[in-house]
Amino acid sequence: MEYMIGAYATAPSTLKWDQALETNYYQELKSQCNIIGLEHPFVGKLHPYDDEWFLENIDENWQFIFTSIPGVMGQLAKNPHFGIASTNEAGRQAALAFYQQAQQAIFKLNNHLKKEAVSFLKIHTAPKITENTESSIQALQRSLETMQSWNWYGAKLVIEHCDAYILGQEAEKGFMLLEDEITAVKLVNSKLNSDVGISINWGRSAIETRDTNGPLQHIKQAYLNGLLKGIIFSGTSDIDGPYGQWKDTHMPPAQAIYIPSYAENSLLTMEQIEKSMQQCDYQKLDFIGGKISLSPNQASVNQRISYIKSLITLLDHVLEIEL
Repeated sequence: MEYMIGAYATAPSTLKWDQALETNYYQELKSQCNIIGLEHPFVGKLHPYDDEWFLENIDENWQFIFTSIPGVMGQLAKNPHFGIASTNEAGRQAALAFYQQAQQAIFKLNNHLKKEAVSFLKIHTAPKITENTESSIQALQRSLETMQSWNWYGAKLVIEHCDAYILGQEAEKGFMLLEDEITAVKLVNSKLNSDVGISINWGRSAIETRDTNGPLQHIKQAYLNGLLKGIIFSGTSDIDGPYGQWKDTHMPPAQAIYIPSYAENSLLTMEQIEKSMQQCDYQKLDFIGGKISLSPNQASVNQRISYIKSLITLLDHVLEIEL
């Protein structure tokens, strides 16, 4: 199997920008034969630090999935009404303008590689729902219809479900419910004959439901509605520790016999990965992958790569069992 890896979350640049260190890290990523491409963070421009460095150091054969969540969270810190699902029209328009920047970044990457290298743009149903900020299916539908009319240079739009607002529960993202996202997507796809999809992040669904059954339910729900495009495995914990309790810290998987690098008290076990795959026909998914961070964030390039390889090893073992 080949995987999409959110390598930015494990990178040395999560601490500070060190070009030499980051170059070494990318050389190691390129040597991993079962990494088919990267989930790449979009923050308003192609690369958070240096577009030209990025273009020089990627593998020309990689595929890319742009994820807007780093940029969305940055925008929300400045404007709590920001988001494509916002009932605040100025906030909704600000989000559309942000995604137009993503469109230009996709064009720049494709132009450099001389091909359509970006398969998906992950979009997110901000704003965070509070007493003062709201979202709606209608606002999301309008935004999706607008965005679907743009030229994405080969990329497809996919809503990555984040933990939804639950009354009385502290949220990490606090965005829309999955069923509301599904409703909006189906309305748009039906109206425009489009192919907007849904992506599930294992950790974020567990955080929302406070239960390891949550990701299974979300995967199955998106799959049965014909919208599931991919699954990204990222862990969390129900116990306070270096990665926090029910925090979206991309916790590495739990200890398993096959892997040298893992996190104590992670709920993301080999068994949970296996159960997740059983909720859908995973061979028909467009992508499967993972995204992990390190806490405390102190590690050599080789150690960082070891955590990525350990997660890939678990995925390989599960998929070999399933096959």
